[in-house]
Amino acid sequence: MSELDKGKKLFTQFPPVTTREWEEKIVADLKGADYERKLVWRTNEGFNVQPFYRSEHLEKLGHLNVAPGQFPFVRGNKAEASWFIRQEIKEFDLSKANTKARELITKGVNSLGFVLDNEKKYKNTDMEVLLNNIPLTEVEINFVGGYAALSIATAFTSYVTKLGIDKAKIYGSLSFDPLTCPLKNGKKNQTHALDDALLLVNALKELPNFKALVVRGDIFENAGSSLVQELGFSLAVANEYLTGLTDKGLSADQAAQAIKFELGIGSNYFMEIAKFRATRFLWAQVVKQYQPADSKSGLATIHAVTSQWNKTIYDPYVNLLRTQTEAMSGVLGGADSITVNAFNSAYEKPTEFSERIARNQQILLKEEAHFDKVVDPAAGSYYIETLTDNIAEQAWKLFVEVENLGGVTTAIEKGFIQKHIKATASKRDADIASRKEIILGVNQYPNISEHIDKELSNQILEQTQISDFEIEPLTAYRGAMAFEALRYKTDSFALTNKRPLVFLLTIGNLVMRKARAQFAAGFFAAAGFEVLEGKGYCEVSEGIHDALAAKADIIVVCSSDEEYAVFAPQVKNQAGSAAVVVAGYPVEIIDELKAAHLEHFIHMKSNVLETLSGFQKMLGI
Repeated sequence: MSELDKGKKLFTQFPPVTTREWEEKIVADLKGADYERKLVWRTNEGFNVQPFYRSEHLEKLGHLNVAPGQFPFVRGNKAEASWFIRQEIKEFDLSKANTKARELITKGVNSLGFVLDNEKKYKNTDMEVLLNNIPLTEVEINFVGGYAALSIATAFTSYVTKLGIDKAKIYGSLSFDPLTCPLKNGKKNQTHALDDALLLVNALKELPNFKALVVRGDIFENAGSSLVQELGFSLAVANEYLTGLTDKGLSADQAAQAIKFELGIGSNYFMEIAKFRATRFLWAQVVKQYQPADSKSGLATIHAVTSQWNKTIYDPYVNLLRTQTEAMSGVLGGADSITVNAFNSAYEKPTEFSERIARNQQILLKEEAHFDKVVDPAAGSYYIETLTDNIAEQAWKLFVEVENLGGVTTAIEKGFIQKHIKATASKRDADIASRKEIILGVNQYPNISEHIDKELSNQILEQTQISDFEIEPLTAYRGAMAFEALRYKTDSFALTNKRPLVFLLTIGNLVMRKARAQFAAGFFAAAGFEVLEGKGYCEVSEGIHDALAAKADIIVVCSSDEEYAVFAPQVKNQAGSAAVVVAGYPVEIIDELKAAHLEHFIHMKSNVLETLSGFQKMLGI
């Protein structure tokens, strides 16, 4: 390199390319295909995602030059990339809970989530047992106690006072969220909900870094909401606490600093990163309107929990991949603490092995992937910054709608929140049924050799229904439930009967028959049917011979559209009692095929769930 070239940036030798030039090149490469349909993604969040982003997309954003820890806190609450690794302890026996807590601390956990008996009134002596030999100033302490919240708060404060330690060094929270209770139990919100919240805040006022109220946004997420709905409605809940508590005499700083957000983390990797950044931005704007004395009161403390909605009971180890990317989203999005749920929590009580793996997933991110070395690595990303802005904009619109109705309590009583979330959940269910939304190992690429032979309770496979309710409730469920119930039905049937066999009669064009055989195999395996692929045939009679010899219940013709006119009717005429299915939907000859009594077609636009249910019914399952 010559002296003249030294110091020159590499890309200065390339001419600048405008956005219009990029788009013209893309349109040319599409060769007539529709740009919007091919490349623009319409999200469940209510906005479009473009195929590329450039610096000009960030020109309207005003927070790009703000450092972490500065208003509006998009880039995080602090200048260090640290977070608490939390694990829940679901043990009512206080001595056993203490033993487990002390063990977890030695294994890398620095945030404890004690799930306590909400029917009990806790005393100082209970805290002495539960928290014995736990270094309260070194780990975060969290309680989930429901109706026992006030007694827990009083006992905990008294216990800390008795120890004589610096109360400002106590970090944690008490999960209490009476405003969302109607969504869980279907009962009208008690008029004293905000009075209870005030009592709790006052009971914990000596602990400045201990949050009294936890806004449970994960309730929305696990009911099938979009990210925007989870954020918008969570914001509305938090704002109602702010309004109620300040009306009852608390300062804006006291009220805001008592609130914590608990949000779910789904598998939409970049969207989830942006959601946490948008949460901090919007909460800072809300708190600012209350004119707090300290701008830091607008910091959104966020606890992130891996989603239950997208977890599966079939191919459950895939859940490890889901929770790992979810934990990454939480860390990169700047969550203050994270709980990674055990991969098997959807169908059984987590084991020592699964809990160990769950906490080690976060420890790996810290110790081996070094995620704690960089604050807000997403900053400046054209894509993630734009997503952050889009999510914030849409969530704010939803928040304003709730406020215009009179607040979150009114919105719940009118069914506004339930209607919005259930509409999104219904769309997602339909997308899963037609495989527009993929759940790996369930509606796409199932493990054909996996069968569940043990009895499963209805709670695992069916959405819990509350029949006696005053307000329409929201119930948590898993998106995979419908497919898993379908497959489990086959597995149960096969315990005392022959498992249905699908024979793939591959014939004709090599490329097309292979592609359609692969498609059909995944299609029927999703119902737990056994799938056998033929060896490839020149004559229909050869394929029929092998299919009948295998005692096939369903024969799927796998060929090209052009060849179906010849092959499909022959298969139908020779198949005997076996059902005949055509892999594809050859529009040009469809009437001809139907005239030949071919009635079953599987293709990319099929409602897979509905189609497979029909085949089960036909086979007597």
